[in-house]
Amino acid sequence: MRSTRVFIDAPLRAGDIIPLDTRAHHHLAHVLRLKKGARVLIFNGLGNEYAATLQRMARGDSSALIDEPIAVDRESALEIELWQGISRGARMDYVLQKAVELGVARVRLVMTRYTSPSHVGWPRKLAHWRAVIVSACEQSGRTRIPELCEPQALAECTAPTQAEVKLALDPNAREGLRAITPAPRRAMLLIGPEGGLADDELDFAQRLGFVRVRMGPRTLRTETAGVAALAAAQVLWGDLG
Repeated sequence: MRSTRVFIDAPLRAGDIIPLDTRAHHHLAHVLRLKKGARVLIFNGLGNEYAATLQRMARGDSSALIDEPIAVDRESALEIELWQGISRGARMDYVLQKAVELGVARVRLVMTRYTSPSHVGWPRKLAHWRAVIVSACEQSGRTRIPELCEPQALAECTAPTQAEVKLALDPNAREGLRAITPAPRRAMLLIGPEGGLADDELDFAQRLGFVRVRMGPRTLRTETAGVAALAAAQVLWGDLG
């Protein structure tokens, strides 16, 4: 039986009794219907997880007794930063969820020519997307929370020099990921939104050091392209498969 995992944004020390926040309380008490004495795993995004026992499960109020830390290593040795063109609705949720499951280290949200121009509601959207990332970490067993960078216009972005490989997905490119040698330990992936990346945006990406690659002979939706590229990168250079 899979253990119940919950993220708590607070210091964790063995022997402490910690209050559970509203999100954790709702999930444990109302979704999973756990009772006092139930065993769970708790993590705070700093690399360890802790076995814990639910101490109090009252209406709107719960706490847990923290045990000794459990050393786990589920983070990929391949550090991937995903530059994802912002898409609409559930597509972004899907991309973020699967990117976390596939070991992404950082997600940079980029606005491109085909991104919806409205900036209304960014704080609410960012809070929602961060919650999606946390939930995916809970489900996938990760103990570190990938960084989510605030939206930025692609034309204003700069590419960190630490990445050994920078790849921009382009259905018209000649080469795929297999052509990349030697195997990198740090990589960046640029994925366009619905409609893809315009030619001048791909040219700009090349000036930042990105290499155009394709994901096979078929045109992929934006929510498929990022997931497929991450999975392929982990198979070729990381810890998948």
